[in-house]
Amino acid sequence: MVGDFQQNLARSWGQAMQNFQHLDLGGAMPQGTQGAPQIRFQPDRLQALQSRYFQEASEIWNQGLTSNLQIKDRRFASEAWNSNPLAAFNAAVYLLNARTLMGLADAVDADIKTRNRIRFAIEQWVAAAAPSNFWVFNAEAQKKAIDTQGESIAKGVKNLMHDIQQGHVSMTDESLFEVGKNVATTEGAVVFENEFFQLIEYKPLTAKVYARPFLLVPPCINKFYILDLQPENSFIRYAVSQGHRTFVVSWRNPDASMAHKTWDDYIEHAAIKAVSVVQEITGAPTINALGFCVGGTILATALGVLAARGEKPVASATFLTTLIDFTDTGVLDVFIDENFVKFREMQMGKGGLLKGQDLASTFSFLRPNDLVWNYVVGNYLKGETPPPFDLLYWNSDSTNLPGPFYAWYLRNTYLENRLVKPGKAKVCGQAIDLRKLDMPVYIYGSREDHIVPIGGAYASSQVLPGTKRFVMGASGHIAGVINPPAAKKRSHWIREDGRFPSNVDDWVDGAREVPGSWWGDWSGWLKQHAGKQEPAPKAYGKGTKFKPIESAPGRYVKAKT
Repeated sequence: MVGDFQQNLARSWGQAMQNFQHLDLGGAMPQGTQGAPQIRFQPDRLQALQSRYFQEASEIWNQGLTSNLQIKDRRFASEAWNSNPLAAFNAAVYLLNARTLMGLADAVDADIKTRNRIRFAIEQWVAAAAPSNFWVFNAEAQKKAIDTQGESIAKGVKNLMHDIQQGHVSMTDESLFEVGKNVATTEGAVVFENEFFQLIEYKPLTAKVYARPFLLVPPCINKFYILDLQPENSFIRYAVSQGHRTFVVSWRNPDASMAHKTWDDYIEHAAIKAVSVVQEITGAPTINALGFCVGGTILATALGVLAARGEKPVASATFLTTLIDFTDTGVLDVFIDENFVKFREMQMGKGGLLKGQDLASTFSFLRPNDLVWNYVVGNYLKGETPPPFDLLYWNSDSTNLPGPFYAWYLRNTYLENRLVKPGKAKVCGQAIDLRKLDMPVYIYGSREDHIVPIGGAYASSQVLPGTKRFVMGASGHIAGVINPPAAKKRSHWIREDGRFPSNVDDWVDGAREVPGSWWGDWSGWLKQHAGKQEPAPKAYGKGTKFKPIESAPGRYVKAKT
């Protein structure tokens, strides 16, 4: 047995050591790649990688022969891995190769976009190739199969068949959630609807409300109830509890009947229409509005159209993790170039649907270990049922997008960044000039956001000319936003000198950290722009024109892809 073990170690170690054998310090790819695009490496970085690789590989070999390796990676953290010398050795070699491949990606002598694309591709391959993802190499899954007398294998197969049938990997036990029953439960009513959205008005929780109503525009690539998961973490309920007469756009999940709808349609018949309906219902000459993620981009575009028409119905605007200037789009930039956009325009620019699951999969693979392979291992190899988690239920509840809408969005924002170039973007027959949006704005960005990088969120401060407040929160795209004060989690950063340097890092240098949620800071800001208080309305809507259609959350949000 010892001899077999040493032979396996020698074979694995020998294969690992061959990774650099054909890389020369001149930086060329190995022989045998004729016809492939030439990739060259920075010689000094390549030499350092080679040296470190051989040193660490020798250490792994020596430790693997003399003692148990302690692997510091949560994929290999269980005792089953650490008590199995061969499994621990395989994990250690894998992690060494993974680090080295990522180092090679960083050492490529190329422009930043090419390096990022290579890095992204290698990251996907490295994540997929982990020994934990294969039952034959996963010591923990093997031990569980033995301990359960094969029951975990049977459950894993059952889970796999279930997920194949539903069309996506289960991240939570979706059978435990129902929209309107235990998520999206804040009391309200649908007071208007058209083919694009339903407008929900929420029941006041205070005796008096502010005179200026509040409209939330969530992203149309997701469902609005990320802002209303549970009473204790509902941003919508929080806004209502602060005395704001609150309305929310609930987007329709597009089907074939909406396959030809455009960006202009969403701006004119959804965002602008929602603003006007809220004005009609409340009688308020101006309202406060909030846009979240793509909802913020839609809101900014709508305000640009209205400003071009000489209309300014929004007194203040809040942008949560929103891209307006698309210079810094983070990892999503690896997908965007002229060829990709042309392909999408050819594919669906004249009609069609981008399936919600396709978009959801793209976002999941931005964090493959956390949002893909973690569930593959748990659900299928170990036969586990993922625990109930409302946020992950929402994350799996995907929505479609009309093809023409999506194609316009890709070209005019991510590829050509036209919204911040005065007069370059034409929407609803108007030339957009965001310099006309002179209302006060509150801009929020999440420090670890991988979808809207903090630099991208901050860039709005350089575009919008009105009085501004920028706040940076801890954590990522969703967790940073959904951070209720009562949870007493995370921190946020504020800066009181009113300066907005061109680079977010310079802004951070002058900011101070404040423990806890940013919601209270935003609430205090919004109240300054909300007007006087008046008795809360006793009924939803207004008259027969805007009478309640159905109870919140409405039927649009319940439609599945």
